[in-house]
This record gives sequence, structure tokens and C-alpha cells, in this order.
Amino acid sequence: MIVSGIILVATLIVFGIGKIPIFRVDRAGAAIIGGALIMATGVLTFNQAVQSVDFRTIILLFSMMIVTTSLKSAGFFRFIGNYLIKNLKTRKGFLFGVVITSGLLSAFFINDIVCLILTPIVIIICKKEKIPPLPYLMAVATASNIGSAGTLLGNPQNILIGSISNVSFFSYIVIAFPLAVVGLLINYLVISWFYRDLLEGDLTGGEPLRKGYHRYLLGKSLVVTLGILAGFIVSKEPAIIASLGAAYLLVTRRLKPDKIYAGIDFNLLVMFIGLFVVMGGVEQSGLMNRIMEIFSFKSFRVFSILTIALSNIFSNVPAVMLLKSFIPSDVSFWWIGLGVFSTLAGNLTVTGSVANLIVIETAKHEGIQIKFLDYFKVGFPLTLLLTLIALSYFTVIQNYL
Repeated sequence: MIVSGIILVATLIVFGIGKIPIFRVDRAGAAIIGGALIMATGVLTFNQAVQSVDFRTIILLFSMMIVTTSLKSAGFFRFIGNYLIKNLKTRKGFLFGVVITSGLLSAFFINDIVCLILTPIVIIICKKEKIPPLPYLMAVATASNIGSAGTLLGNPQNILIGSISNVSFFSYIVIAFPLAVVGLLINYLVISWFYRDLLEGDLTGGEPLRKGYHRYLLGKSLVVTLGILAGFIVSKEPAIIASLGAAYLLVTRRLKPDKIYAGIDFNLLVMFIGLFVVMGGVEQSGLMNRIMEIFSFKSFRVFSILTIALSNIFSNVPAVMLLKSFIPSDVSFWWIGLGVFSTLAGNLTVTGSVANLIVIETAKHEGIQIKFLDYFKVGFPLTLLLTLIALSYFTVIQNYL
């Protein structure tokens, strides 16, 4: 227990600060090192380490990355950008379009990838229209977090929850998606208030984004995506459904496989595997049972607030892996709450989610700076307001679950 505890704490510290500057060890590296030490110290044998990895989560995450990258290569996101340029006439209208686009896309695709693709498009549009980009970049980041809370596909932690819990895709979306929609509307109102001076005026309706879209690949990718979503609703094996869809998208003469593979976040996949091994060691050693005995609680509100706190301290994926052991058996709304609150927590600070960092780093490369306080002045009241709404919402519906 002592050995596994030390490895767990060291791994979580790296996740909390993001990296170790001296050795340049990032989160993925920390997970690899932690997993290797769990085996090297005898906490787990190699076979036990392999068994501790939830391959359903890895396959589902990998497959959805292929689907999202296929849509990107087909020009789906450029099509969305051109639609916004053509149909939105005011700055506030453009903000609303960005919030809805980022939120809805993130609900059905991994929000990190959505931010990676959508942020440059928003920056290009802002430069064409000669408008301040800050409100719109804030909208991309915050809306992606809120929207991704609406389904079990929106972000890595929700994909993990969908794999390890007994909550179906349909059951989750029925409860969480309406809350995400309300959250997106509140998100628009909050950003509109804080940046009201920058959002006055009309758009000029600039030239469309360069490079069009490939009709056949776009149609094929959209049909496969809809087929996967339909399969999730009727099937209990989403990993198989997603892998079949991804495999079909790879059968094409029009797109080189290297373009698809380049869009896969292998660091994230490796990080998941390492964390599974570390947490497997903690559970095998009996340390998790000891922690649960010391910190046992039966209050959903306490659980929700703890989820938000740990998600901001250690990042949401490790927080979910830690907190899953505290969920009472066969209580589905606790699992749904874990997905919702761990995701909403991402809007509290700049470092609250990887999606935020992607937007900020992408903007930085374009000479646009988003400071910690710029984000916090919007993120803090937004997270506080949505947390209160979500707690009230779950208090009402838990009696019907």
C-alpha cells in the first residue's frame, strides 16, 4: 500500500502541475513512469497490469478520434466555418453561433479535437472581420466543456465512464443533454455580459474560407457518424460499434491513411493506459479500500463538489478514476453526475481542461494572448452558476431514477 500510494501521489502531482520542468516529464510521461513502477516494484505482475487496462475505453477513444479526423479531412469543419460567415450578420450573432457550434460538436465528438480544429477557423474569421477574438475564443473553450458534458462521447472522462459503468448512452443523454443545452445558453449570456463593449456592431460578411470540402468523403463520414450514434443507442457494446465505423472509414482510395493517423492523440491513449495500471495497483494493494474507509460519504452534493475540486487539482481523467470507487453500486445518477460535474469543472480555470489549453496555445501561436485572469473572470462565475443549477437539477430528478 505504501509503494502504490507513493507512486499514485507522485503521478497525481505531475498531473496537477502539468509537467516536471527539470526532466520535461509531461502527463503522458508521468502515467508511463507510474505504470512501469507499479510493475517493477511488484505491486502488479505484468499479466495483472494488462488486465487492469480497460481496453473498451481505449478502443472507443481511438475509434472516435479516427471518425473526427475523417470529418476534418473531408472539410466538415471548414463547411461549418463558411456557414457561420455566410449566415451570421452581427458580432453577437457570431458569438451565439460559436457557442452553439462548439458545444454541439463537442457533445458528439471529443472536445479536445473539436477545439484543435475549430480554434484556427474562429481566429481566421475574426481576422477577416477585424473584430477582437477574445470573446469568441473564450466561447470555443467554455462551450466545448459544457457541450461535451451532454453525452458519453464528448470527452475522454465521459468515454471512460461509459465504458466502466452500466449507464447506457441513451440513459445518459436523456438526463445530461438538456442540462448541457441550458448551460450553453447561460454560457452565451455570461460571455455577452462580460464582453458587451466588444460585441457591438455588425459583420461585413467576408470571403469564405479557402479550401472547400470533399462531398463524397463528407457524406460518407457523416453517414458513418450517424450510424455509430444510432448503434450506441441500441447496443451495449459501443466500442465494437465505433471500431466498425472507424474501420469502414479507413477503406477509401481518396484519403491517405497517414492523414487520419496524424489526427490521433496517441499521448492521450498512452496516458489512459498508464493511469489504468497505476489505479489497478492502488486497488490491488488494498489502498483504495483504506481510502474509502477513511473518506466514506453518502452525500451526492459532497461527491459533486469533491469531483469539481479534484478535477481542477489533478485533471478530470485522474479524478474520475479516483472517484469511481466511491459511487454506490447500481446508482446510475451518481455516474451521470460524475460525468457532468467533472466536465463542468473544466471551466473554472485555464488549467481545468485540456480543451482550454489547446485554445490558449493555438491562439498564442497566432499572437493572441489569453491571460489567466481573462479566463477566470468568466470561468469562475460560469462554473459557479452551472454547478448550482446542476445540483438543483439532480436533486429534482434523482427521485425519478
